[in-house]
Amino acid sequence: MMKTHKDMIKQRNESTLNLEIFRLRSFYNKNSMRVLSESDWKTWKEKGYIIVKKAVDICKVNNLAKLAWEFEGLDEMNKQTWYPENKRTLRHNELSVNAGMIEVYNHQYLWDTRQTQRVYDAFVDIWDNEKLWVTIDRMNFNLPPEPDFVFKSFMHWDYNPDSLVDNVQGVLSVSDQTDEEAGGFICIPELFNEYAEWRAKQVDNWDWYKPDVSKFKNTFVPLEKGDLLIFNSKLCHGIKQNVSTDKVRIAQYIAMMPAQNLNIDLKEWRVSLWLEQKSPSGYSFLGDDRNFEKLNYSQAKLTPLGEKLLGLKDW
Repeated sequence: MMKTHKDMIKQRNESTLNLEIFRLRSFYNKNSMRVLSESDWKTWKEKGYIIVKKAVDICKVNNLAKLAWEFEGLDEMNKQTWYPENKRTLRHNELSVNAGMIEVYNHQYLWDTRQTQRVYDAFVDIWDNEKLWVTIDRMNFNLPPEPDFVFKSFMHWDYNPDSLVDNVQGVLSVSDQTDEEAGGFICIPELFNEYAEWRAKQVDNWDWYKPDVSKFKNTFVPLEKGDLLIFNSKLCHGIKQNVSTDKVRIAQYIAMMPAQNLNIDLKEWRVSLWLEQKSPSGYSFLGDDRNFEKLNYSQAKLTPLGEKLLGLKDW
């Protein structure tokens, strides 16, 4: 049998995986909501995503932007530095690098946003659960097209949409993403609503990582700096190609799942990433051969909330 792209996804970043026993909130309750309005909830149920406006202070977001440029070793003011020779081979052959992923996971600035109260409160609303763990994930740094090479975005699911397991993903906008030419988040809300009907017409071994969804119109979701987009993992989505001449799309991936306090191995692994400043492994998670993060930055300081979101302390 011919292998599909989904067959290549054998190992996951374990911090992004939920258990079937933990379910998303099923109905709106204004008395228990911390952040989401009734209008937000309607959008969540009908389109599969919500935007939490001004989820993170601009100063924290600006710190992340500085980190991205520094980590990549590029000069924001000198475009001649944007496409170094050592990245060309990776960009041409590795999907994650081509798509703009940068392998930084444990920096203080990443934790400053993860342990922001408004970010946490939004995920509490989504799960109807206060006992959450945050994903240990990276950033996206999507440059304008490299000369003679273009990243062609594709629509996909990161998890099998047929699965009974609930999952969510999140994108913090580090740069203003209101100009479609600069790229950003795109999705197909229509398919989110019509999935069962559409799925019934697919072959048994269909490829959910690279599906044929060309009949649907992609929706660009504009985000301002500091906005947090949370989306249901059953929403087909992608990164819109950056076709600008000088704009860079920068984002941080943040999501939260119910804590698995009884899974001691998972808890210890999560804490070890923070203690040792390591990168999680998984499909398309390449790590950083330079070990730049550990060699150049101090261990992140956690707030009491951050300690629980990591799993260092139990809820």
